Amino acid sequence: MRISVGSDERTHLTDSVSELLRKRGHELTLYGPLTEEKTLWPEIAQAVAEDVATGRADEGILFCWTGTGVSIAANKVPGVRAALCDDPETAIGARRWNQANVICLSLRRISEARAAEILDAWFSTAYEPNPTDDACINQVADIERKYSGQKV
Repeated sequence: MRISVGSDERTHLTDSVSELLRKRGHELTLYGPLTEEKTLWPEIAQAVAEDVATGRADEGILFCWTGTGVSIAANKVPGVRAALCDDPETAIGARRWNQANVICLSLRRISEARAAEILDAWFSTAYEPNPTDDACINQVADIERKYSGQKV
C-alpha cells in the first residue's frame, strides 16, 4: 500500500511508525521534517491529503503536537476524511463508519506501543457499506461541494 506520512516535527515516534510501516511492506512518501524539510503543519497536511485525494497515496498518516491542527487542515481537501485517533477503538470506528482515509496522531499523547495498536486497528478495519453510513458520507460530500471555492 502507498502511504503518505507527514509531521511538523521529527521524533522517535514518527521514526518508529515509519519503520513499522516499511517492515509491513508499505511504500512511503514522507513530508516535512521527516525529510529534513522545514515546513509548517498546514502545508504538510495539505500535501498528504492531496496525495490521498488524487490517488497518489492509498492512505495518509499525519502527526502534530495534538493531532488537531493536521486533522483540520487535511479535512479542507475534498475527498479526504481525516480522523484524529487516540485509541484503537476510535480508529476502528473512523474506518468502519466514516470511511476515513487519513489518520491523525498526537505526538504528545501517543506512545510508540499505542501507535502500533492504533495502526493495527486502522489497517485491519474496512468501511462497511450500509444505508445509514452511506447516506452520512454522501451528506459530507454534499457539504464539500456546497462550500468548494467559496469563502465562508
